[in-house]
Amino acid sequence: MNFIKVKKVHPEAVKPTREHPEDAGLDIYALEETRVTGVKSEMIPTGLAFEIPEGYEGTIRPRSGKTAKTNLRIQLGTVDSGFDGEVKVIADALNGSSYLVKKGEKIAQLVINPIVTPKVELVKEFESKSARGSKGFGSSDMDLIYKDVKESPWL
Repeated sequence: MNFIKVKKVHPEAVKPTREHPEDAGLDIYALEETRVTGVKSEMIPTGLAFEIPEGYEGTIRPRSGKTAKTNLRIQLGTVDSGFDGEVKVIADALNGSSYLVKKGEKIAQLVINPIVTPKVELVKEFESKSARGSKGFGSSDMDLIYKDVKESPWL
């Protein structure tokens, strides 16, 4: 894919940009000033619609610099290939604070990714077994901590 078609659904919308040609994401700009709080999520309008080709999806992601330097938190979002309406960015603010998004401010990035859409097959058991099994949510960290304690020369 060499091009992504973008439509302004509002005349004041800002065309997405890339700071550097090799950047993965397109910078997305706020259409209007929006007060974002930590109380509930806000939808920040962009004034843009994207024609995502079949077999792809667009992921709305935070901008790392904005996340590191402010209390604005952009939530991940998916733009499916069949959606042709205005893309809005879901945001809230850290720890009950607030953040004033200014009109025209870079707020998020859109990354276009190929997707796989396999059919779902319901099974009673998996054919293959893995060493991990059903362990999850930090279980490998716990194994390391336990191993370190057992092998500690201080005990």
